[in-house]
Amino acid sequence: MYRIDLLNKISKKGLNLFTEKYEHGTDISNPDGILVRSKEMKDMTLPSSLKAIARAGAGVNNIPIDKCSEKGIVVFNTPGANANGVKELVILGMILAARNVADGIVWTKGLIGEGDKVPDLIEKGKAKFVGTEIQGKKLGVVGLGAIGTMLANAAEGLGMTVWGYDPFLSIEAAWRLSRNTKKAPSLDKLLSECDFISLHVPQNKDTKGFINADKFAVMKKGAVLLNFARGGLVDTPSLKKAIADGIVSRYVTDFPDEEVIKTDKVIAIPHLGASTEESEENCAIMATMQLMDFLENGNIKNSVNFPECSLERSDKARLTISNRNEPGMIEKITRMLADNNLNIADMINKSKGNLAYNIIDLEGKINNDLIKKIESISGIVAVRVI
Repeated sequence: MYRIDLLNKISKKGLNLFTEKYEHGTDISNPDGILVRSKEMKDMTLPSSLKAIARAGAGVNNIPIDKCSEKGIVVFNTPGANANGVKELVILGMILAARNVADGIVWTKGLIGEGDKVPDLIEKGKAKFVGTEIQGKKLGVVGLGAIGTMLANAAEGLGMTVWGYDPFLSIEAAWRLSRNTKKAPSLDKLLSECDFISLHVPQNKDTKGFINADKFAVMKKGAVLLNFARGGLVDTPSLKKAIADGIVSRYVTDFPDEEVIKTDKVIAIPHLGASTEESEENCAIMATMQLMDFLENGNIKNSVNFPECSLERSDKARLTISNRNEPGMIEKITRMLADNNLNIADMINKSKGNLAYNIIDLEGKINNDLIKKIESISGIVAVRVI
């Protein structure tokens, strides 16, 4: 029986995938896996039973990745599952900013009590909210993953000229991207050319605050900046100065904090990017399937801290081993298996950063004494028999 702790409300379409092998609910003790959306986990004590965490969404900055890696806990996310929902909201954000819709709505609400005068007041006052159309404008997309590519292609369909910047563009994303998207030679070039700039990169130690005073200095004057990725990507003091100086005409964000909300020229949206029934269902289904495949078969797909690694299941005994990515580790493991008269029927080894992961199918039985011997090898992080 696998025990799954639910830290947030998870769509039933995902939970219904669990078979009779699983027990799931809130406050599950000694869980094998955790399903989470936005619950902050960085101060949580991770139980020794925990093998995997599946985030029903793309961002994982609420999960202690380094701590999980040290313990051999695999962290999954669901890239692309909410991409369409976010893409649609970014397009809405561009239009809200370009047409001054948000200010117009607030002003119109202020006419309550004017009675029959309202139609005339609207006709007289609407000139204050004249905006521009997005057709013919330049959109710069920073980060061409699932959301970025969908946005780029949709914006092209709306008549925009699209520039893209992603030094780590995957082959898969490149195939999805329209050939008409202009490849920016540098981030600075994109910032200096585009009327709208949309951020779609993960927040980590390299990207936190990377839109700062230096980047605003090269940004096209009057640009609209859209942040539907993570709030910390934009340095708030630098943003406020850029708005005051007229460099940024509007900042549209799905990740506001108090300082941002009280800043002029900001359209603050309460993290609605993935808040659609479809997105929540897709994320829950994807997270659940990945978690089940790992617990039952040891396969890893869409992990943020471990390499992609999968091996078709056979009738052999399966051993999975996580280890530090150091020379000689495979030799130590296979030698110990051979010394215990176990023949390897099939295996796969993959690495990512300072971690490596092995799936080994063996002919013969794996006993507890052998597991303890493997765990005693210097550099071994976690061992499982499935």
